[in-house]
Amino acid sequence: MIIASIAIYFSSAKFREDAFHNRLRTKAISTATLLFSTNKEDADRVLKNEKNAMGNLQNEKIIIINYNNDVVYSSDENGEIKINNSVLEQIRLGYKVTYKQASFDVIGTLFFTTYDRFVVLAAANDIEGFLHLEKLEFILIVVCLISLLLFYIAGWYYSGRALRPISAVVNKVEDISITSLNLRVFEGNGTDEIGRLAKTFNKMLERLETSFAMQKNFIANASHELRTPLTSINGQLEVLMMKDRSGTEYKAALESVLDDIKSLIDLSNRLLLIARTSAEGPVHFNKKIRIDEILWQAQEEIMKFNNDYRINISIDNSLTDSDQMIVVGDESLLKVAVSNIIDNACKYSPNHTVDIKLCHVEKIIEVVFEDKGIGISKEDLQKIFEPFYRGANTISISGTGIGLPLVNQIIKNHNGTVKISSEIGKGTVVNIMLPTV
Repeated sequence: MIIASIAIYFSSAKFREDAFHNRLRTKAISTATLLFSTNKEDADRVLKNEKNAMGNLQNEKIIIINYNNDVVYSSDENGEIKINNSVLEQIRLGYKVTYKQASFDVIGTLFFTTYDRFVVLAAANDIEGFLHLEKLEFILIVVCLISLLLFYIAGWYYSGRALRPISAVVNKVEDISITSLNLRVFEGNGTDEIGRLAKTFNKMLERLETSFAMQKNFIANASHELRTPLTSINGQLEVLMMKDRSGTEYKAALESVLDDIKSLIDLSNRLLLIARTSAEGPVHFNKKIRIDEILWQAQEEIMKFNNDYRINISIDNSLTDSDQMIVVGDESLLKVAVSNIIDNACKYSPNHTVDIKLCHVEKIIEVVFEDKGIGISKEDLQKIFEPFYRGANTISISGTGIGLPLVNQIIKNHNGTVKISSEIGKGTVVNIMLPTV
């Protein structure tokens, strides 16, 4: 507003100056024309009458000078306008000369007659123009001050309204703690910046709430799963120590305790693995691994301890090059993932058989595990990747409910995906898709 006011004032001052100089120049030319176009007596009479005319400028002075620098005509009776030879030379060279002398605006111009040329100086006081400028200056100052005051009030009011949603968000956030993650921030219309910020924050709260709930359930389930074998071990040892027993009884009891300890070790290892993979998130691995070799190794290791398992591995015709089976990742983690799927497929199938097929589709290696087992219901499929969750039809079969969540997390860390389709009584198909090199 201040810059605009200054610009208006100075542009108006320049306009006044140019307009007044034009009036002076017109007056100078008309006076010289009148003087040199009539005889001396008529010119004197006309000039004398014009001197007192209503349309004249304030304190108007006209001076006409010939080439010898002699004053031919002058209405400056008191000699208020000083004649400078350097100024006269500039005018004769064709320059438009304007300057200030005391309170006078002075212009100089050339006037040509048939046989000679004259320098005409015109001067006057632009009292009216300066009065207008003073009024304009006063108006601009008043308008500027009032506008600044109004801008301040309006800015304070509207900025307060604009920041009110942020204050509401801040106040609401201060109320949210680990015990009240179910609270949400008001999203308003949800389309402006504040609404989008509130939406983003609410999504973050949803993720946190889900994570805390899963963590809470994980801890509760892990405690339960760990307590079961420990309680069993404790009970068996207490019973064993109640009285002396035979070597055969001691051996049988110790074998049972050893089984519980093995189960406990396996559970602990799985818990550590799932904690590790969950903490890491997607990882940039450097080692190149052939996925078919991982399958053969997993098959060999599982068959050592489970002679009744049947693991059939086949390679699709789409895999024409061994390089198509190379992925980047962690060999031990991938082996854990495929071993879990194979073990589940065989364990939950009456014939203990799983068919594994490798195929390649547009830089993706797909491993398909298919069994003819007990299957998974639609309701259970939705929760199958939750730690410790087990389907209703698996109660009679030993397990921890950690295998598939661990598989899912490992494959995610390798930038892959896991898909499961199943039907009760008909079997389950697990698809693992991993990007190839």
